[in-house]
Amino acid sequence: MRNFKIIIQYEGTRYQGWKKQGKGSGANTLQEKFETLLGKIAGAPVEICASGRTDAGVHAWGQVANFHMDTDLTPGELMEVMNRYLPEDVAVISCEEAAPRFHARYNARRKTYRYRVLNSDVPHVFDRKFVYQVKEPLDLPSMALAAGHLEGTHDFAAFTSARKGKKSTVRTISEIRVERVGEEIRFTYTGDGFLYHMVRILTGTLLEVGLSKRPPGDIERLLAEKDRQKAGPLVPAQGLMLMEVRYD
Repeated sequence: MRNFKIIIQYEGTRYQGWKKQGKGSGANTLQEKFETLLGKIAGAPVEICASGRTDAGVHAWGQVANFHMDTDLTPGELMEVMNRYLPEDVAVISCEEAAPRFHARYNARRKTYRYRVLNSDVPHVFDRKFVYQVKEPLDLPSMALAAGHLEGTHDFAAFTSARKGKKSTVRTISEIRVERVGEEIRFTYTGDGFLYHMVRILTGTLLEVGLSKRPPGDIERLLAEKDRQKAGPLVPAQGLMLMEVRYD
């Protein structure tokens, strides 16, 4: 069976995330949509695996997925067929044949997410599905200083909505960029992996710093105490986008 690697873009507004849910759930998920389409192309069930499970309402600029399929189609022909039948808010922008053992999730080494904040008291109608509006002035240098405390290898237990379990909450963030682009403030996170809701909670906490609700150095206390209740809020999904997934 041939192994295909694809790069996908999608606007997540109307989807209940990537991961398919149980039969009869009625959930509109991206995994379900791809597996239904690929099954029709192959004439047999096809399972697709993504680099990570984006949540409901989260977008992707460069989601990576792979699937095994018996087909005589070239990667280019397969990409053309998929795009012909996918809805207009989803597109395959790259398709290639991968090594037999390539796995989009397990072989991923670095991911980059971006969270966009509209820092203005005037709504932006055409960007409303991709930004979170914060009307109050934000202190950019303080947020950048706080972000520096998050870089490196830490236990991010305070920054996840996942229930405590046996899985490690230690992750490595190699870089966080906090920059102003016009009326937007963009938070760009690159790391080896991210916990459930981690980027959105990190952003909510950094925004509290920007609003002078906590000092930049408070980040070190949150990392040490590992208490989700003491960290910032979970900001809305629409501002978040998976930008890139890197492999060896």
